[in-house]
Amino acid sequence: MLLPDFRVRQRDYMLEISRAITQELDLGKLLGRILAISIEMLAGQAGLIALRDEQENWSVPVSNGLPDAFLKYLVPYLAEISKAEDADQFELLEINRRLIELAHKASRGLLNGVVLPLVTHKSVVGVIFMFRSYADTFSVNDRALLRSFADQAAIAVQNAQLYQQSVRSRQRLDGLLDSVADGILILTPGQRVERCNPALERLLRINGIAIQGKTHEEVIRWAKRTTDMTLEQAIAGGWPLTPHAHLYVEGDLKVDDDLPPLPVGITYSPLMSNDDVLLNIIATVRDITHFRQADELKSTFVSVISHELKTPLALIKGYVSTLRREDARWDRAIVKESLAVIEEEADRLAELVENLLDASRLQANSLAIKPSDVLLPDLARRTAERMQTQTGQHTIICDFPADFPVILADESRMSQVMTNLIGNAIKYSPGGEIKVSGQVRPDFVIVCVSDQGPGIAQPDIPHVFDRFYRSSDAARHTKGAGLGLYLTRSIIEAHGGRIWVDSELGKGARFCFLLPRQESGT
Repeated sequence: MLLPDFRVRQRDYMLEISRAITQELDLGKLLGRILAISIEMLAGQAGLIALRDEQENWSVPVSNGLPDAFLKYLVPYLAEISKAEDADQFELLEINRRLIELAHKASRGLLNGVVLPLVTHKSVVGVIFMFRSYADTFSVNDRALLRSFADQAAIAVQNAQLYQQSVRSRQRLDGLLDSVADGILILTPGQRVERCNPALERLLRINGIAIQGKTHEEVIRWAKRTTDMTLEQAIAGGWPLTPHAHLYVEGDLKVDDDLPPLPVGITYSPLMSNDDVLLNIIATVRDITHFRQADELKSTFVSVISHELKTPLALIKGYVSTLRREDARWDRAIVKESLAVIEEEADRLAELVENLLDASRLQANSLAIKPSDVLLPDLARRTAERMQTQTGQHTIICDFPADFPVILADESRMSQVMTNLIGNAIKYSPGGEIKVSGQVRPDFVIVCVSDQGPGIAQPDIPHVFDRFYRSSDAARHTKGAGLGLYLTRSIIEAHGGRIWVDSELGKGARFCFLLPRQESGT
């Protein structure tokens, strides 16, 4: 029989459990309170609570007065209990019998066992095991009261578990929103801000807490749109009709008075209930600056390449058509001069095609580097002598120290680098001296090509190595596709080096590159 004072305090125990159901949502604290009440109510010496998760795995989150080694003996009993499909099979006396067997074996007959199954909605969520040193006979009223206590305890445990699941779900949602690179804006059905993620705060330079409750139009301020319909206009027209009715709006957003508008693409997705009631609108905001730049790059590519192909083709066609005229007889000098122009323009076309192929290889990360022993002073002198024949307004000189080392590099690619740098100096300076010089450092070598031309404007310097980039002044006065310096930088970087430019407007330009000293035999 239960102890006499239990009948006096039974209402206190039940009230304690009732308070736990409504007040305590921390599962660990709740289980500790339930176990403490159970031990006191049943006058036990020790006890534990075992819980079963959704995967039918059992664990012992809380115990009192029991060594860890003893808990291992419970595994076979827990496994057997977990096989039951009907809560009615958890008859109190039968489970008592099982636990008494275990208690007697473990304590050599000194302890008896009491078990209270925690059952909700015909599902066993856990079991309270209690150990005490006297017989465990219960009256019908006692058993009913114990069942009522266990049922309320089970409800308290399930509430705490549901709360923990909701906390974990919110943590997962917070983690997902925090880790997404795109901006996320969660709106109410009335288009007011519920929350946003850190990416959106960074993107629009806003405070996520400060914008809560603001309207969509106050946060998403369009400077210009490339699509016709806004979210407000779509909703006014009946959007969304289905849960999969996504809306895409693209344009430029106002971010800050001191900053240019930000190109974005926003996808609005409705979150609907099972009965098709709109719960939230999820806006995904993506920075499309790079896509815009890619489109501009494509337009630049088409424009530049069309121009660069058209000019030599027109010259070749013009000279060939002239030479083929049957109503004229050309002397040998004119024919020779015409063929020289045709050959020069054909070489220009071949160089342009090769540069385009190299640019394509770079995009595919397949630019081949075949290292061998290279003496850069000799390579520079050969390139200078070859290119000196192309200009009468410039003097190309080479200045390298006598101890300049042999390095490991791709000779053909380094010849391409020298040709591009010296060719640019010839192209962009009206005359004067072009100097190719070298320096030796303990771990690397430096080669510089300087000219006495007009130099490079400061706003253009950060972009001179960009693909297809040409300053407005260069585009007006010189031919080119804007690939030479882009390829030059890529070749140098493929060798583990770097390249830079020093220039002051009106005082010439100096391009320098650095290569590591990987000398032969080291």
